[in-house]
Amino acid sequence: MGSPRHLWTGGWRDESERARDAAEGTAELRRPPQPQTPGASDAGADGRSGGGSRRLTWLLGAVLVAAAIAGGAFAAGMLLDGGRDSGPDPLPAVASEPIKPHRGETRAGAIYAAASPAVTSVRTNSGEGTGFLIDHDEGMLVTNAHVVGTATHVLVRFGQDGDAIDGDVLGVDPSSDLAVVSIDPSRVPRGAKALRFADSRAVEVGDLVVAIGNPFGLDRTATEGIVSGLGRSIQSPNGFAIDDVIQTDAPINPGNSGGPLLDDGANVIGVNSQIATAGVAGNIGIGFAVPSNTVRQIVPRLERGEAIPRPWLGVTTTPASPTHPDGAEVAAVVTDGPAADAGVKRGDVIKQIDGEPIQDPKDVAAAIGDEKPGDRVVLEVERDGRTLTLHATLGKRPAHIP
Repeated sequence: MGSPRHLWTGGWRDESERARDAAEGTAELRRPPQPQTPGASDAGADGRSGGGSRRLTWLLGAVLVAAAIAGGAFAAGMLLDGGRDSGPDPLPAVASEPIKPHRGETRAGAIYAAASPAVTSVRTNSGEGTGFLIDHDEGMLVTNAHVVGTATHVLVRFGQDGDAIDGDVLGVDPSSDLAVVSIDPSRVPRGAKALRFADSRAVEVGDLVVAIGNPFGLDRTATEGIVSGLGRSIQSPNGFAIDDVIQTDAPINPGNSGGPLLDDGANVIGVNSQIATAGVAGNIGIGFAVPSNTVRQIVPRLERGEAIPRPWLGVTTTPASPTHPDGAEVAAVVTDGPAADAGVKRGDVIKQIDGEPIQDPKDVAAAIGDEKPGDRVVLEVERDGRTLTLHATLGKRPAHIP
């Protein structure tokens, strides 16, 4: 499997023109523009220097965590800090009931009719993605962190014929790839009703889903599919993992970033964030959405401009070797990090954390997920046939994986 790709399109003008030409049957077969890194210079699809928006498509530079489990390593300390940290209440979840289509209307059509007025484009100087309204009275929208990037102001548009609305970025959380944008509530169209969140724990493989977004700048495109998998892990913009991610085969492409993944009741179960590429530019039927329960927890803090502290152990782990069927083997230890200070060494196999058995690397993150920076944990590790007990004081997750 190739590297996962954020669904963000930077060269939105060129890509939109090609997509529209193709839809009309007039486009030439041509090689797509080569992706650029965020640090690349402004250039058009033909490689010439361009002004205005930066011609980039953001490719994530590392493989999926799920793939890394088989052949590589990933960093521990990746979950949200738990309920012991006081903060605003999560956004409510609604009990979702299947929407009832009108006579002659498909289920997907009914979902689209109910939800699409709340879906927006979100544009910065670097490109365009998608967002959606979650609070009409306050003018609050959710999108991806990698859509807004470092911008503090964006342009929001409800439909291609809608007015361009100034939006303020209230908060960004790269660790969950989420951001909150505020617009003047009086600019919200009357027909746009805020989308509600379902409980993502109730989602099951095989459930019908509809994605709405702006792939290649094509306004509010709907695609239908199913939930293909649950409990996936993807890499966030700052290199840590986002857990419990929803996998879908609903076709989503660059520009869908930040758009809603909807259940059969037109309620949000996830925020579309990435696709697997297998070395190709378009969708291959493997997309990923940040689960609604993560969104519900993170968004209230971002609305208040709060930073979200997360615990960090400072190790990179792999599945244990065949001679250690259980546990997580330490592949690297961050110098001067919490684990290093506790005496953890490369090659150690973590067997328990605070008495919780560790079966694989994911369990390391889960074991500290309810802790806070500054909390102490007890590690049981195996080293050269011996069992050691080590004490670590968790640190605060850095902005990027060291």
